[in-house]
Amino acid sequence: MPNTATFQLPQEFLIVGAAVQTGLFEELKNAPCTLEELAVKTKSDQRALWTVVEALIALKYLEYAGDKIKLTEEADNIFFNPDHEHFTGFSFMHAYNLMKAWLQLPEVMISGKPVSKKDAPRHMKDFIRAMSHHARQSAPDIADYCLKDLPAGSRVLDVGGGPLTYAIAFARKGAVVTVLDLPEVIDMMQPELDKNLPIKLVKGDFTIELPAGPYDLVYLGNVCHIYGEQENRKLFIDAAKELVPGGRIVINDLIRGTGVRPAVFAVNMLINTPSGGTWTIEQYQSWLTAADFSDISWDEVAGRQLIKATKAG
Repeated sequence: MPNTATFQLPQEFLIVGAAVQTGLFEELKNAPCTLEELAVKTKSDQRALWTVVEALIALKYLEYAGDKIKLTEEADNIFFNPDHEHFTGFSFMHAYNLMKAWLQLPEVMISGKPVSKKDAPRHMKDFIRAMSHHARQSAPDIADYCLKDLPAGSRVLDVGGGPLTYAIAFARKGAVVTVLDLPEVIDMMQPELDKNLPIKLVKGDFTIELPAGPYDLVYLGNVCHIYGEQENRKLFIDAAKELVPGGRIVINDLIRGTGVRPAVFAVNMLINTPSGGTWTIEQYQSWLTAADFSDISWDEVAGRQLIKATKAG
C-alpha cells in the first residue's frame, strides 16, 4: 500500500508531489475520470499524464474502475481522511517544495546567501500543513510539560504558533492562549479556529515586538532556528519583558551537538534563511542568561527537544 512515510526516494516522492501540484488527486477525489477528462481538468499533456498515471497505479495510489481512473482506498485515507491512522494529507509537500532549493546547495556554499523565495507565498499552506501534521501527536504531552506547576488558567503566548496545533493543546489543558504570527498565516488559519476555545490570534512579527502581556508562559515552537544570535537574543529579552516574575519560557527546537538531525537541519536553514541554523545548549544558556532567565534545563518530551527557563523573580 502507499505510505508517504516511506517513499521510494526520489522517484516516488517526485511523482506523487507532481500529482499533488497539478491537482490530480483532488480532481479524482471529486469524481473518477477518464484519462481524457483528467487531462482537461489538470491541464496536462495526455501522453505525459498517462505515463504518470500508470506509475501511480503501479505504486497503488490509483486504480481503474472500468475506463475511469480513481483513487485507491489507501490513497483516499492517506490524503483525505483525517480520522484514519495513516492520514498525512499533503503535509509532505513542504519537503517536496524544498527540494529545488536543496539542489542549489553548491551555489549557497559559494555565495553564503540563501536561495530566492519567489514561491514562498504559494508554498505557505504546505508549510502550515507540515508543521501541524508533525506536531499533532506530540502536542498534548508538550503542553503538559510546559504548563506543569503553573497556575490554572495560565496566560500563554505562542510565538509563531499559526498552525494552531500547540495553541489548541494548551487551551484544552485550561490555558488562555494568544497566538502571534504573520498576517498571511493568521488570515489562513482564522477560519479553522474553534471559537469555543480561549485562543486569540494576533497579526504581527516577533522580530519587531511581542503582544503585551503579562504572560505566565512564552512558548517558542520551532522559531529559533529561523534566525541567528542577534535575533534570538532580542526575542528572549522581549519575552522576559512580557512574562510575570517567575514566568516560564519554553523553546521547542533542535539542539546542535545532540545528534545528526540538528546538524543536517542546519544546512536546510543555511539554504533557506539569511541567518538561521541550529544552536547548542551552551548558546541557548548564554542568550537566556543575558535576558534575565535562570534555572535553564533541557529535556526530551514526545521526541521533541525542549529548553525551559524561568524569568528572575
